[in-house]
Amino acid sequence: MEKEYFAHPTAVIDEGCKIGKGAKIWHFSHIMPDCILGENCNIGQNCVISPAVVLGKNVKVQNNVSIYTGVSCGDDVFLGPSMVFTNITNPRSAVVRRGQYDKTKVGKGASIGANATIVCGHDIGEFAFIGAGAVVTKNVPAYSLWVGNPAKQIGWMSEYGHRLNFDKKGIAVCKESKEKYKLIKGKVNKIK
Repeated sequence: MEKEYFAHPTAVIDEGCKIGKGAKIWHFSHIMPDCILGENCNIGQNCVISPAVVLGKNVKVQNNVSIYTGVSCGDDVFLGPSMVFTNITNPRSAVVRRGQYDKTKVGKGASIGANATIVCGHDIGEFAFIGAGAVVTKNVPAYSLWVGNPAKQIGWMSEYGHRLNFDKKGIAVCKESKEKYKLIKGKVNKIK
């Protein structure tokens, strides 16, 4: 049976992986045992997807990204060039902590910018936006915008990736999609 995804001849795909229809795996990338890649994922060149990582549908992993065991990403996540996840809070070369990995969940539609670092054990909410070079050391709420080292929240983003400006009633409109959002007690929800 012919595979339903594309893998460049230099890519290494270990046993036990499940790779969805329409996925693309580019030059020199390594997909390690028991990974799950959803339909239409795009893995750039020189990426490492460690054992048991789960990526939802349509996840875009740009070049030089390392996704370590303990990480899961929802559908439509964007991982920018050279960003990295960690999976141990206190690594030491001489101390073996294999199997003691902290978990990190990236929610549907979230974007993580180039060269950002996500310290393990901190979840990224749906449609959150992490700026380039940010170092995330806390949980990130849905629709929030974070930048800096250590990263701090500086605003809110729409599902289309535009900054939201809330009026006195706590309502904001995405300039591209025209969808409306409501800010209540530090949380943003899309108005349906």
